[in-house]
Amino acid sequence: MIKLNEHYTEIGNSYLFAEISRRVNEYRNNHPEKKVISLGIGDITQPIAPAVVDAITKATAEMGKAKTLRGYAPYEGYDFLVQAILKHDFTDRGVAIEADEIFVSDGAKSDTGNIGDILGVDNRIAITDPAYPVYVDTNKMAGRKIELLPCTPANGFVPAFPETTADVIYLCYPNNPTGTVLTKAQLKPWVDYALTNQSLILYDAAYEAYVSEADVPHSIFEIEGAREVAIEFRSFSKTAGFTGLRAGYTVVPKSLTAKTSKGEILSLNAMWRRRQSTKFNGTAYVIQRGAEAVYSPEGQRQTKETIAYYMQNAKIIKSGLESLGLQCYGGVNAPYIWCQTPDNMTSWDFFDLLLNKVQVVGTPGSGFGAAGEGFFRFTAFGHKEDTQEAVERIKEVKS
Repeated sequence: MIKLNEHYTEIGNSYLFAEISRRVNEYRNNHPEKKVISLGIGDITQPIAPAVVDAITKATAEMGKAKTLRGYAPYEGYDFLVQAILKHDFTDRGVAIEADEIFVSDGAKSDTGNIGDILGVDNRIAITDPAYPVYVDTNKMAGRKIELLPCTPANGFVPAFPETTADVIYLCYPNNPTGTVLTKAQLKPWVDYALTNQSLILYDAAYEAYVSEADVPHSIFEIEGAREVAIEFRSFSKTAGFTGLRAGYTVVPKSLTAKTSKGEILSLNAMWRRRQSTKFNGTAYVIQRGAEAVYSPEGQRQTKETIAYYMQNAKIIKSGLESLGLQCYGGVNAPYIWCQTPDNMTSWDFFDLLLNKVQVVGTPGSGFGAAGEGFFRFTAFGHKEDTQEAVERIKEVKS
């Protein structure tokens, strides 16, 4: 009989959001007359920008003509999109990145999970806690040793350095799930730590488009020295509503290197390129044309309007919860509100209370790690009317 990768037995039988879906579906089946409002999973509810739709429509028409048909996309992405990314996200912000350091993909979730393919299993991993489950689960799947770095109100959600020197460090800012951020001054010590200890920072900046405060970086590469120690992940999912289209990109500076067991020094940029050419067939042409349109003047205006819509929802949620005396974090530079559960309830007990009593769905903080117990994540990715109704329903629980 074949042998299983036994590390998979360490991650549990259900992905967090799959378990939430199971419980919600069970409730809906038993109570079809009830309207359930979800402030849980971070999926989009607003239409994709018209400029993006127009670009995809035009590109789709091209696929129906022999002269403009496109087949396999370049593994690194089409140059038209890479150049748009380079100019808007980096050059215009005064950040030095080169075109061949950008790798277009089908999303940040895939890349943050797959980056481990080029990293040795004996690397010591440090991950902030709570964290997006993909970071922890994929490293458990590989059998790596993980140290969790608690981020709580006690430390202002700024993680302490690992007790044991880490080879690889996962940082996500603006943070999912807490909605908190690191300022440039708070991020700089992590870059210095990585430089001193020859560590690698895996920086998930999927929510950078929601940053509103001047001292909060959009990219880790705004920090001096980061090109020597960091890989950055970006996503079009939350920026421009690509959750159903799938597009993102990863920046791997050519200055990054790693050592083999024989002492040979190799380029991580070259290794990631090799990995992608083997396991990835490129993001679809029509999707990349849509992503390119995000950077057009119309695309920028339209996507910013959508982001403002979601952030208004965040304000509604946060102010409503705080009016109940609940302690909340986030919701300023991120579309997530991280709320302490009332009356010392566990995260899942609060989930069940909201679902069963007022039919509101959120995400239990414990699903993001041990430091998330006693907290609850609400997402601003909803319709304004539903968001307002959900907050009023929650007030009924507290009344």
